[in-house]
Amino acid sequence: MTRFLVTYHGAGAPPNAEEQQQAMAAFMTWVNQVGSALVDPGAPLGSSAVVTSEGVAKDGVAEGPAAGYSILEADDLAAAAELLREHPFVGRGGALQVSQAISPT
Repeated sequence: MTRFLVTYHGAGAPPNAEEQQQAMAAFMTWVNQVGSALVDPGAPLGSSAVVTSEGVAKDGVAEGPAAGYSILEADDLAAAAELLREHPFVGRGGALQVSQAISPT
């Protein structure tokens, strides 16, 4: 199986503890739906630095910043995208980008 990196963009964190618990419950429902295809559920992302040929910008963001990530396994890009159709992050107004992870070997 091929691995795919899923990055989370927009939507932001729910504003209060109750909505955060609801979001986590919805995420766990999705996790159970996709089962073993979810290799790594990932985590929200914190501070970042941007590294370019011109140097390092601490606490910077690259164009189109990611807010979190997950790693899926699927037969192809279309199958990986299908696994994300019911992801609750999309329902909250966010977008998910799925990219094939190219093995270095």
